[in-house]
Amino acid sequence: MLPITNDAVELGLLAAILGGVFYSSQSNHPWARAFYRYIPALLLCYFLPSLLTTFGIIDKQSQLYYVASRYLLPASLVLLTISIDFKGIINLGPKALILFFTGTLGIVIGGPVALLFMSWAMPDVLGADLDQVWRGMTTIAGSWIGGSANQTAMKEIFGASDHIFSAMVAVDVIVANVWMAVLLIMAGRSDKIDKSIGADNSAIGELRARVEKRQAEISRIPSLPDLMLICAVGFVITGVAHFGADIIAPWFSTHYPGTARFSLTSTFFWLIVIATTLGMLLSFTRAKHLEGAGASKVGSVFIYVLVATIGTHMDIKAIFESPGYFLLGGIWMSVHAAMMLIMCRILKAPVFYMAVGSQANVGGAASAPVVAAAFHPSLAPVGVLLAVLGYAVGTYAAWFCGQILRLVAG
Repeated sequence: MLPITNDAVELGLLAAILGGVFYSSQSNHPWARAFYRYIPALLLCYFLPSLLTTFGIIDKQSQLYYVASRYLLPASLVLLTISIDFKGIINLGPKALILFFTGTLGIVIGGPVALLFMSWAMPDVLGADLDQVWRGMTTIAGSWIGGSANQTAMKEIFGASDHIFSAMVAVDVIVANVWMAVLLIMAGRSDKIDKSIGADNSAIGELRARVEKRQAEISRIPSLPDLMLICAVGFVITGVAHFGADIIAPWFSTHYPGTARFSLTSTFFWLIVIATTLGMLLSFTRAKHLEGAGASKVGSVFIYVLVATIGTHMDIKAIFESPGYFLLGGIWMSVHAAMMLIMCRILKAPVFYMAVGSQANVGGAASAPVVAAAFHPSLAPVGVLLAVLGYAVGTYAAWFCGQILRLVAG
């Protein structure tokens, strides 16, 4: 009877898990509020599907991950970047943007620094197959500069094996959620922290009012034509991206085979780049008004289906088999955290900007709003705003980080 090999049955199980997690997370029951105060819903969306694989309930050879990564992933990137409001991001002020890009830089250089230190100080901990280690690290870079969509993109672009991917997903989820817990604790003490560094947080109130006004202006109850148009835009651009990638990648492979080390001969690389770029270009057109009908929410649904399929590739036993990877992830996150805290101090910026800028990188649209809402519920859209920027730059920044990791490993 086991393992389950029917993809439709597996999809039903994953849908039941996602539905159960989100239903219980919205419950007003005291136990649910207490539980989700400490355990993020996103963590469960990874962890519970991983149990299906760990205990042999489902078959690891399922095609659901392939479908999610090739069709839902590029569509989600389009729908998440189509809502990017560049004017709104600029209006956040220079401190918010400086801290966001400091977080991105901290991840780009933190990975190579951690790999360089571990390979020098504790080479035996990482094992002999350093080639797979750096490839696996690119998936963490993708996740920590944007989110799960970019994580999957880096796995396919750099060819990380399923075994190393399983271990790195565990590192990503656990280390990122530990850092998120630290940020939530800081949110509860933000006034004291702001006062201690001399930060002026009066602009947060103005920002809150501006965000509330914008949300009220664009939000509407989606109609069936709205939802059909949202899906059409996402999947049409996905089709265009596949069409372009099928032409560009073979051209580079034939005429410039040496560019393979930069992923330019990878069809998946061009699929993600084209989808992300076209999504950003559409944000300058009338298509951006689809956000009022929930374009980013539909994109998030696709992302969570992807997250669940990624979870089926995470073997819990990898946590105990590869403790050195967690040290690697801890050093990496420490570089990011240190740069964020130092820059926050230098700029005398409110800790809100630091926390949301960090989580917009590390957690993406799934958890950045959670951290923002910890300061005030109406500030959650600010987390979404910066997280969408993370999706936009994540494809490019994580790829660049991967190139540095390749050099360090070499």
